[in-house]
Amino acid sequence: MNPFTEKVIELIQTIPSGTVRSYGDIAKEAGNPRGARQVARILHSSSKKYNLPWHRVVNAQHQVSLPAGEARDTQILRLRQEGVNVTNGGKIVY
Repeated sequence: MNPFTEKVIELIQTIPSGTVRSYGDIAKEAGNPRGARQVARILHSSSKKYNLPWHRVVNAQHQVSLPAGEARDTQILRLRQEGVNVTNGGKIVY
């Protein structure tokens, strides 16, 4: 596993319950400010293997990025269960 991937996994594992981080913020902190799409791929391929809190990662506009469907509904539900204020459209409200 390359160092960027290791750092991304570590950062996602440490996102506290009730908070969110953007793909871009994670990429920047892991050493690649232009690596948001890589973060998305890592999250997609490694969530189950590393038990990552995938639902705490959102896009730069602080919205759920997943298309309408079961996974999007699950992400919104999990965030709400952790106390995150999420609109029905998937926008995080502070």
